[in-house]
Amino acid sequence: MPEIKIAESKKSAVPNLQRGMSILEFLSKNQMSATIAELSERLGYPSASVFRITQELDEMGYLSRDPATKRFSLTNKFLMLGQPQGREHGLVEASLPAMRGLQKATGETTQICCLVEVENVILNQLSSRHPFKYSAELGARCPAYSCAPGKAIIANLPDEDREELVSRIRFKRFTPTTITNRRSFREELTKIAACGYALDRAEGLEGIHCVAAPVSDRHGYPVGAITIAGPASRILESEFEQLGNLVAEAASKIEFEYGQ
Repeated sequence: MPEIKIAESKKSAVPNLQRGMSILEFLSKNQMSATIAELSERLGYPSASVFRITQELDEMGYLSRDPATKRFSLTNKFLMLGQPQGREHGLVEASLPAMRGLQKATGETTQICCLVEVENVILNQLSSRHPFKYSAELGARCPAYSCAPGKAIIANLPDEDREELVSRIRFKRFTPTTITNRRSFREELTKIAACGYALDRAEGLEGIHCVAAPVSDRHGYPVGAITIAGPASRILESEFEQLGNLVAEAASKIEFEYGQ
């Protein structure tokens, strides 16, 4: 692992805050975990300072420490801080009833996601009831252009925001069906905006299909997306339209709860 040094400002009035943020940023990269000794070495901070800061972050619930390996990692508390907020409910809370209904109706893994920069982030998940299932860690990220929820959100952004985001995407092929250029991606977004749901035809992971619909706030701005994901042998192309309508209906229910 390459050594990472984060310069500490000499003018900082709260050096422990700066160090604490540096520790959190370090651990957030590639979903890493680290011991106190590793954090001290990589960031160039005294081990006693790292010890005090990590203990405090652990007590506050932002870090967790594996009792066996003594390694610290981020908790899901940051997901709750970063999720879009409605009038009374966060997106995760508002989505749970609709997610349960969609999971029951389809039997597949159901997720609520949001967009961070050009990546799709999983905020919450209800796993499939099938023995063979698709699932991911909460907080997991993937390129928005290669997954249904990411595409659903982007397709419903205001024109200027959408074009600015698309211009920042660096396309990479993951499977034979991955969209790899802006022209094809823009065409895909137009189709999604017209039909109300987005599809992932094994574009991010071979053999996995996803169907998603955007969730908008009361101003019509897409703050997230609800999606189902599972093996292509169960989420069939012949059923995409039917499933798309089911997911879009679930998204409407979330929007109602979110806007209360």
